Amino acid sequence: MPTTEAPHPLDRLDALLNRFSVRAERVHTGDFCAVRRFPAVPGRGFLHILRAGSLTVSDGTGAAPRVLSEATLLFYPRPHEHAFRAEAGDGVLLDCAALDFDGGSAHPLVAALPEVVTVPVAGVSGLDGALALLGEEVADPRCGHRHVIDRLFEIVLLKLLRHLLDRPEQYGIPSGLLGGLADPEIARALVAMHERPGEPWTLDELGRTARMSRSAFAARFREAVGAAPYDYLIDWRLTVGQQLLRRGVPVAQVAAELGYTSSSFSRVFTQRQGEPPRAWAERSRR
Repeated sequence: MPTTEAPHPLDRLDALLNRFSVRAERVHTGDFCAVRRFPAVPGRGFLHILRAGSLTVSDGTGAAPRVLSEATLLFYPRPHEHAFRAEAGDGVLLDCAALDFDGGSAHPLVAALPEVVTVPVAGVSGLDGALALLGEEVADPRCGHRHVIDRLFEIVLLKLLRHLLDRPEQYGIPSGLLGGLADPEIARALVAMHERPGEPWTLDELGRTARMSRSAFAARFREAVGAAPYDYLIDWRLTVGQQLLRRGVPVAQVAAELGYTSSSFSRVFTQRQGEPPRAWAERSRR
């Protein structure tokens, strides 16, 4: 009897990260006994892994410092000044990485997340292996050491993003991209738009993709994402368009990839951004 393969689960992050990557670069690994500030740098975030000890964290919000005393992930997706303090007897093991997001603040995941996300390590499924490898690399550096550590930080970040996608309300994530991707039906339509932004999507087609009626889909999409489907599609197309323009892709080619003529793309872009795409691209490159 021929066997049929089980359908692959929907990958909610693949299309996003194919277009808008994230790169990690180690800042610190190992024992930590100091006061250290992490400045707000445009386009840069931070991922910290408290593996042991008691760490005092100041988030730069004016709130009182907080003390973390269990293994914890601290994720700052946007430029946000913060500081850590640990004394000699606190036994702190801390791993820190700077995160560079393609598109900076325009990176879709950056815009969708709170200023800071704090998650106990024990609650994130599948982290043990990556953290064990990270500890081994820190303890026994060998050829390619820095590159291995940077890639392990990226794996930890992906595990964390998976965790947040399944629990947006638990971590105070507002309606928007992550809220939509957390909804199994709405996620199908979002992934389709992310993968094929230039397709002439209609509300009926998006509803069918989500396996819902047109009216039920429109209402639930707005509730989960906080925008109408067509408005989200336009915003996504322009976000992709800006990314391509930053890379030097000609306006006509960008327009064609996104399902527009050059004139219609320029009109929509100018309405949303306040200037034509060529002027925006020149200013962005400067």
